[in-house]
Amino acid sequence: MHPRAHVQKTEIVKQRIAFFDFDGTITTKDTLLVFIRFSKGKIGFALGFLLNTPWLVAMKLKLISNQSAKQRVLRYFFGKQTLASFSRQCDEFAREVLPHLIRPKALSEIHRLKEAGATVVIVSASPENWINHWAEQTGADLIATRRSQVADVDRSQKIRTYNFQQDRVTDHRVQMSLNQLPSILAGELDRFIDALIEKERAEQLAAE
Repeated sequence: MHPRAHVQKTEIVKQRIAFFDFDGTITTKDTLLVFIRFSKGKIGFALGFLLNTPWLVAMKLKLISNQSAKQRVLRYFFGKQTLASFSRQCDEFAREVLPHLIRPKALSEIHRLKEAGATVVIVSASPENWINHWAEQTGADLIATRRSQVADVDRSQKIRTYNFQQDRVTDHRVQMSLNQLPSILAGELDRFIDALIEKERAEQLAAE
């Protein structure tokens, strides 16, 4: 008697998911720079960036990555600050400044997608500390950020980026970008899904 074969089935459920870049798409400018100026004042802001000029020049020359330069800037401004103090400043910034940086058109689009039953994901390279409160009020389902902890500026990795201005969605896990926002918002994720399945198969073969 032959042993019964076990067949594993993978079920893929299509879902409408909208990914919004926070800085520059939802907001009119990079909120990290505005937050640093808000928390450290104009003089502290200017002095800090003057002292960090070598890293910023290296970034412009592509000698170091944008993320590496941002990490050094964050560590300079907030590395010695307690988490409680940092959190208080983030809350104040979210209440007093952030509402004035939001693009009305982007906010309307988020509300429209939510009403249509889409899952809204906010993506940002900035710390999530001042984004959380706004996202909760707006009804966003998830926030995908490079997490920033004051002590070590640790970060998680982006999964997928939604860029409204450039009509582009990028899945960083498979390094694929598509300029097909209308169809992607309608749930047509087949190319992303196929690429992810192929990557998983390759990883499984490599592990055998």
